[in-house]
Amino acid sequence: MSNASPRCLASSRPVHRTAAARLPAVAGLCALVALTAVVARPAAAQPVPAPVAADQAFRLGDLPPVAANPITPAKAALGHALFFDPRLSGNGTVSCASCHNPSLGWSDGLKTGIGINGTVLSRATPTIVNVAYNTQFMWDGRSRSLEDQALGPMKAAEEMKTDFTSMMRMLSSIDGYRDLFEKAFPGEPIGEATVAKALAAFQRTVVSKDSRFDRWLDGDRTALTPQEWRGFQVFKDPAKGNCAVCHSGPNFTDNGYHNIGVAQAHGKEDPGRFAVRALPSMKGAFKTPTLRDVALTAPYFRDGSAASLMEVVEHYNRGGDDKSNLSRDVRPLNLGRQEMEDLVAFMHTLTGRQPIVALPQLPQSPRAPTASVARPSNPVSARN
Repeated sequence: MSNASPRCLASSRPVHRTAAARLPAVAGLCALVALTAVVARPAAAQPVPAPVAADQAFRLGDLPPVAANPITPAKAALGHALFFDPRLSGNGTVSCASCHNPSLGWSDGLKTGIGINGTVLSRATPTIVNVAYNTQFMWDGRSRSLEDQALGPMKAAEEMKTDFTSMMRMLSSIDGYRDLFEKAFPGEPIGEATVAKALAAFQRTVVSKDSRFDRWLDGDRTALTPQEWRGFQVFKDPAKGNCAVCHSGPNFTDNGYHNIGVAQAHGKEDPGRFAVRALPSMKGAFKTPTLRDVALTAPYFRDGSAASLMEVVEHYNRGGDDKSNLSRDVRPLNLGRQEMEDLVAFMHTLTGRQPIVALPQLPQSPRAPTASVARPSNPVSARN
């Protein structure tokens, strides 16, 4: 869980950062369907040019193996239940899915996240889409692995504030959870390590692929419109958008940290990666997010300050706002309006086919035995 990304596309509506505003979105999960199963393809007026050899660097491959925690169906099933279970939080009201809502691109649609008791967090909630391909975790990279990251929000007092002793007692007391843990981790105890591994295994199954861009890479020259194809040329051209310098590779991220010039209020500066690795270049630097499914995860930037993808492009086009310690790759782009619109159109092609996501049936505590009340053989009437 924790910090960072988006809601639905180029929405310019104000985002209300209240716990009440988030609850309807989370309640929407209870419909058992998180996202539609079809990605619409706009009618292509004409075939676009085929990809060149260098474009294949953006092809998304198989999930990278994790020797220390290989994915199994049993681990994913357990992680699925844990991910949606609010009983893991300190007061039983917040789950991982409270911030990473599949109906909102596995983010929360808010400028910054909201934790336990309505606490407004300082950073936006990042999507967990394609987190299996990441090598860096959290906005500032403080987590060493996805397993480490999975426990981070639970240990944070402002996020889930989990009482681990009480949580382990709860999980161990429920027959259904004991069965799930035994299937996922035979012979291993229910503890922090197995909880983290199960949550990480489930998150690695959240994969966005088979986007229209991917289908174009596979040779379907009608998968993109001419405008979208032009936007990709702007995206990768160092003399134009120069986006691929950071949003590179199959997951459209270099897993690096950059200061992109997002303005910060005086006295409320976020040090970013510098708090983890005290190098001058890391002041105000944050991890490059994936662009897979980016149209589903507004608002943008680590503080949610850009309401739409066009606002993101406009930010980069003017070379950022806060010029102090700016990354050397951020500079005024001088793109025309048509080029910016083409670039936004291209980013929409990175939305993969969306699976149907069902809420798990959470294991319940055994019912307390009902006390039997002895009845007299000859009841005495109240009138006697």
